[in-house]
Amino acid sequence: MIAGLRRPYVIVFLLIVAVIVLPMVVRMARQVQDPAIEIFYPDGSREEITLLQMKQMPVVMRRGTYQNQFDNWRDEGLYAGVRLVDLIPCNLDYTSILCSSCDGYAIEIDRARVEDSDYPVILAYAFNKTEVPDWKLGFRIAVLPEDGNVSNEEYNVLSVGSYWVKNVDKIVLKDSIHVSGP
Repeated sequence: MIAGLRRPYVIVFLLIVAVIVLPMVVRMARQVQDPAIEIFYPDGSREEITLLQMKQMPVVMRRGTYQNQFDNWRDEGLYAGVRLVDLIPCNLDYTSILCSSCDGYAIEIDRARVEDSDYPVILAYAFNKTEVPDWKLGFRIAVLPEDGNVSNEEYNVLSVGSYWVKNVDKIVLKDSIHVSGP
């Protein structure tokens, strides 16, 4: 008789354990997410864009390299990513974007440069066919003209390299009235 009473208790105990443990396992599995960046809009709202979402957008794939302030050419390779203008809703009014990285580096890029079709600015998620997160430089801003090379003189800056932000984690859109951000 005692053995017969224990069986229902064991079953109830196992059910309770399953009810408690199963949600924790599901929650932990969801935490392994696709790499993503955050976009902050001028009205204060924000959106997370994942690598999977980026791969569903039109892809720009080009060889590219840039000139730094010492006139050296750096980081030549095949970049793949999405144009920044494709990440921004088409009806949104903004004057510039602030691209910042995990280490705190940031650069503000005027709207005219962001939308320049001769020098497309992309958020690269792959370099030489290695994708984020395996590509350790993470999401990267790259300027990729048709020939792939962008010099300081043609871009009219001291260092085009300052635009090639690595490990981008957020993009903040600015307008003349609002400045959004975390």
